Formats: sequence, structure tokens, C-alpha cells
Amino acid sequence: MAVYRFRITFEEHEDVYREIDIQGKQTFEDFHRAIQEAISFDNSKDASFFMSDDFWKKGQEITLNLRSHDDDDDEDMRRKGPAPRLMSKSRVVEFIDDPHQKILYIFDPQAQWTFFIELVRIVNEEPKTLYPKCTKTVGQAPKQYKVTIAPPTDDEEEIEEEESPKKEKVFHAEEGYEEGEQSDGESGEGEESEGESEGETESEEESGGDFDEGSFEKNSEEDY
Repeated sequence: MAVYRFRITFEEHEDVYREIDIQGKQTFEDFHRAIQEAISFDNSKDASFFMSDDFWKKGQEITLNLRSHDDDDDEDMRRKGPAPRLMSKSRVVEFIDDPHQKILYIFDPQAQWTFFIELVRIVNEEPKTLYPKCTKTVGQAPKQYKVTIAPPTDDEEEIEEEESPKKEKVFHAEEGYEEGEQSDGESGEGEESEGESEGETESEEESGGDFDEGSFEKNSEEDY
């Protein structure tokens, strides 16, 4: 039995791809699970293959789960083309009619993970090999779920606004109180020191003046 080698490329990450070998007798459900394992997704969402032409135009749909059409679906799309087929009942070999067959693979309809699949080679089956298997890995696959940081709620913003002014007031009050204590202490010491120096100067002048006059008078009497 022939083995098909497909290259699976992320739509938004062309430098990231996987190559998977699968037997023609295996189903698209086997192919789907092999892709999920190769890119480390959790396989928890719905998925579909679309047989495509060289321009990646969607053709026959092969889906994991049959679903009823919603009212929002385009009526023209509902009327055109064959009904979707189940992956579990569709063998790969039944849908390969081009040596470079192209297939669109869409995983998780809400997230719209889109992959381009192209047949790159038909190889011989290797004995004692478990298919499907990933034969080549290039690049690191993006994370299935994107991490988002929730914005703060209105209550959190109000709490931050109420707390921040209080902290500023306490800080300025303490800072002003310390400066006041230091300035009062320093000014008091300065006044006392100035008062002491002025008092000492006056006493020295008074005592010095009396002493000089007396000594002058005594000396003058003795001389005469």
C-alpha cells in the first residue's frame, strides 16, 4: 500500500511545518489526530479538511463531526457542492487525484486555526512502522491558547485612587514634622548662643572699663 507524505504548514507561520506519512487506507480521522499530536494541540475542538485546488479554494468538506447548518450560513453555500463527509468514514486514498494534492485543514471554528497541507511525495511502506507518523519537524508551533492579562476592574481602580493620596499625605506630614522639629531646635540653640555671647561681651566691656579707669587714676597720683 502506498504511503503519502504530506507537509502541514501554519497559515500565519510559514517557517513552521510538519511532515507526516500516512497510509492511503487510513482515514482522515487518523490524519487529524496525527496533526494534533505533531503540533501539541489538545484535540478538544471540532475540525474539517477541505479538498482544494492550486488556489486553495475550498471543495469537498471532510469533517470530524457532522453538524446542522445555522441560520447564519449562506444559503448558496448550503445548496452548492456535495454534503460533508465524516473523517472516520473517509479514507485518504479516495480523495487523492493530484500528485501535488492540496488540502485546507481548519481546527477550532472559533479560533480558526488554518493549515495548508500539500502532498510532497509518495513513498514505499516501511515494514514494522506504525502509521501515521511525523517524519520531520521544523520550527516551534505557536501556543494553542493565547495568554491574556485582564484589565483592572472599576473597583480595583477606585481602591488604588483612594489609597494613593492617603499615603502621600502621611509621607508629607511626617517629613514636615521632622523638619519643623529640627528647625525649632536649631533656631533655639542659635538664639541661646547669641544671647550668651552678647551677655559675655557686655560684662567684659563693663568690667574692663572700670578696671582701666581706676588703674589710670592710681598711676597718675603716684606719678605726681
